[in-house]
Amino acid sequence: MAPAAPPPPATPSPEHTGSALELLVHGVGGATPQEMLGDPRTVRVTGDTTAAVYRRTEDAHGEKHPERYGNEPVAEAYCWSGLTSGNGSRALWLLLLPFMVVNLAHWMRPTATGRTRAVRLYGVLVRLVALSLTVLLTAAACEVALDLLAWQCAGADACAERRSWLGFLSERQDGWWSQPGRRLALAALVPTALVGLLWYLSNRTWSAYESQRPLEGKDFDEDDPFGAAAAHGPDAPGPDADGSPRRGAPVRPALGRPGFWYGRRLVARLRAAHTAAGFLTVAAAVAGAAARHDRGAEGPVPRIIGAAVEGGIVLCALVVLWVVCSRGRSERTRDTRLDGALISCLPGSALALLALAVLYASWSRPDWQSSGTLPGEATFRFLALGQGVLVVALAVVARGLYRRTPEPHTVLYGLGGPAVAMLACALGGVMTGGVAQRVADWLDGPGTPGMGREADIAGPPVLLSWQASVIPVLLLLLLVPVLVLVVRTARTARRLGPVVEAEYAPEEPDEGRTRRIARIRATAALTDSAPWIVGVVSAATLLLGAGAIAGSWYSDQVPGRAADGSGPLLESLADAAQSTGSWLIGFGFILFVAGGRRAYKDASARRTIGILWDVGTFWPRAAHPFAPPCYAERAVPDLASRMSAWTSTMPRGRLVISGHSQGSVLAASAVWQLPDATRRRVALLTYGSPLERLYGRWFPAYFGAGPLLGLHRSVHCWRNLWRATDPIGGPVRIGADPDPGVDRGPLKDPLAYGRTTRLPLPEPILGHSDYQADPAFADARADLLAELGPLVPRQTEARTQKGTSGRSSG
Repeated sequence: MAPAAPPPPATPSPEHTGSALELLVHGVGGATPQEMLGDPRTVRVTGDTTAAVYRRTEDAHGEKHPERYGNEPVAEAYCWSGLTSGNGSRALWLLLLPFMVVNLAHWMRPTATGRTRAVRLYGVLVRLVALSLTVLLTAAACEVALDLLAWQCAGADACAERRSWLGFLSERQDGWWSQPGRRLALAALVPTALVGLLWYLSNRTWSAYESQRPLEGKDFDEDDPFGAAAAHGPDAPGPDADGSPRRGAPVRPALGRPGFWYGRRLVARLRAAHTAAGFLTVAAAVAGAAARHDRGAEGPVPRIIGAAVEGGIVLCALVVLWVVCSRGRSERTRDTRLDGALISCLPGSALALLALAVLYASWSRPDWQSSGTLPGEATFRFLALGQGVLVVALAVVARGLYRRTPEPHTVLYGLGGPAVAMLACALGGVMTGGVAQRVADWLDGPGTPGMGREADIAGPPVLLSWQASVIPVLLLLLLVPVLVLVVRTARTARRLGPVVEAEYAPEEPDEGRTRRIARIRATAALTDSAPWIVGVVSAATLLLGAGAIAGSWYSDQVPGRAADGSGPLLESLADAAQSTGSWLIGFGFILFVAGGRRAYKDASARRTIGILWDVGTFWPRAAHPFAPPCYAERAVPDLASRMSAWTSTMPRGRLVISGHSQGSVLAASAVWQLPDATRRRVALLTYGSPLERLYGRWFPAYFGAGPLLGLHRSVHCWRNLWRATDPIGGPVRIGADPDPGVDRGPLKDPLAYGRTTRLPLPEPILGHSDYQADPAFADARADLLAELGPLVPRQTEARTQKGTSGRSSG
């Protein structure tokens, strides 16, 4: 019998050619390079002290030695926490919270297809709401400095005697500053300095954060139809009959446009307009009081001067409105031009009018005496009424956009933007009203401003007292949805108990362990209930605010006085609501100040406050130029530039960009900025990602179903890891047939239910953190690297045929 033939040599598994790079991007709260790379020895590859890319020291030149790593990638860490929480002075950005919130409302518009005018109207309305907040803040500063201090307290002997530092302004001193107009002119320095500070901060933060130009590339066609490009990108053809993007078409959302992360021209225009609006508000307060006196009595000052100054203020205000309404964002091209004349002349003209108003008010008027309040009650009423009308109009436009292109996961049926705009107005009212209420109480000593009982001064405008009085009512109304959520969460946790035990079967059930896992899962699901809480608060705020305006207008008295004669019960309720609301509104403002002060000194508190800005300042300043700066306008170009540079120098290299939490949003945005050819060489790994759960629902025009589907189709491959215990991250739910297989989850958390010989201590419930500790993370990364290619067969030690060589499988 012939001997058996030797078995053929085993075919070795293929190996990758070229180097592999994993670019890690951390999430909210930040992380150090040492924590991200798991090595205390790191070196900065590119960047600066604010944001940079790091590697392990031993990996500094890893591309030159790919044989050292095999199929493992070289790890790089992009640290951007310095953009949000690295400096103690940034804690003062808490005071700019209303501006940040109204800026978010701009980006929350529903998806629009073929609705150019409606989309532009939506942007105009949000910018007008933002402008009203600037005027409100400046008017509040004028109320404190001009009305409460210079007009009321300095004009009342009892108040001025208690405040010795106001002695030189007192009418009893009969000095040069004792005339009301001159007191107002001096006090105008306070709100003027505030406006100047906001202008300086906006200009300075632009230079530090948002001045990074995006990658060079082909600009989009200016004549591209706005509707299709706004929702699905300029590369997408027309939609199908059902309004969805045509199957198989490349979908590129607005975040991929060359000018999206470079809004220099719009920010500069809005900065000029808002600065001018602030100066004009101060000028109107100063000149208006003097003009009213001149019209009511014969004096040494010709009335025509006051009419001319007021006419100039009105004319300049109309120019401000035109600037705010005439132009929105330009994203299809890199709009590097600046409206130099407008930027220089508009604030300068407003400042010149303010100087004229100060000179006009300083004119000697010996018979002019201050009494009561500075005529400005109507200003706050019209501001509040105008904000309510703008929010209602915004809701009508948003609802129309949603009905045209409905997306089932959009929050509040498209009304998320108007609801958030209403919250911004409420925050502005609470902060400004709180300052006025506390200053009035401080100046009046034992008296209660507005009540006429042992009060030395009249106090702030009546509307502010009415707005403070509705706060206790609003808090009582909120108890109902809060209780509903508590009960529903408890029921959900009980229902999840058997589910948890079934997942870890056949391990012995532990009632305490099961209850804790189920409770954390049920609590994490509360994130999905946030839209309805926001909707309830916004609707209640709108209705109660309308009631406050009506009550102040009808009675022209504070609630405690307006209820006199209505019966003991109503009188006591009105007094309690007014006093409680006044303290609550003041306490809320004190919390902001105390939080900012503590964060300035405490690094851990500063890190916590920085998390707020990680979430809230992702979007560019498209509505309010005084909002905290957008870190993504620095981070996204950084990431896109790094990926482009590495792929261009490593033509056979493989790149995985790996983003956690907010870092996944930055990673996705950076991928969209890449050229098409580069994007197809990139794999995307996201974990704990809010891409769909938060951004897709609240910002559907930019992270909705269409853009996320386009992101999946444009990158080489994508994996998304999520847990049911994570309150922030979730599945991205790519809607495609067949299932694209992007989502991996829910991952098991904790990894082990009880104690074992291998794990003698209880495994922690990780929730939103430490995704890398799950074996699924390494598996997902390995899958992505395997899909990227190219592959070649491994060389065998013994060749059976002469001349045999490996070939790339492509």
